[in-house]
Amino acid sequence: MTTTAPPVDGRVIGLAHYASRAVLEGVLSRHGLSFQQSVALRLVAAAGGPVDRVRLAGDVAGALKTGRPEADGVVGGLITAGLLAPDGPSPVRITDAGRALHETVSAETEVIAARIYAGIPSDELAAAGRVLALVTERADRELAVVAASPDQ
Repeated sequence: MTTTAPPVDGRVIGLAHYASRAVLEGVLSRHGLSFQQSVALRLVAAAGGPVDRVRLAGDVAGALKTGRPEADGVVGGLITAGLLAPDGPSPVRITDAGRALHETVSAETEVIAARIYAGIPSDELAAAGRVLALVTERADRELAVVAASPDQ
């Protein structure tokens, strides 16, 4: 581990995010899945049952900080790919193929994450988690202010 840590700021957080995301996207691309699709697929897999399609698109938009049309397109793409399926008039459910893909990608990324986080003391990971949760909360508040600004 580095003994002299840089001060935590948006650049340091961004570098860690993009490095981790590049690793994840390498895994996802081998399976024909985009990062955006993986976010939506994970949300449905974690739900354990059918999910309202409108709510899912809203959750995807919130997680990715993107618009509803883009999030709707992600969900639609997963349905077209056979990874999600309609379950009545509005809900969608994960298909067997979607669950298998989610499990495969999760297993591959867990091995990589274990290597990335190896040797970092749990108290330091907990502190980093608290700081990042607070930064996310504050950034989300700022984003809401910017989005509500009449200049937008």
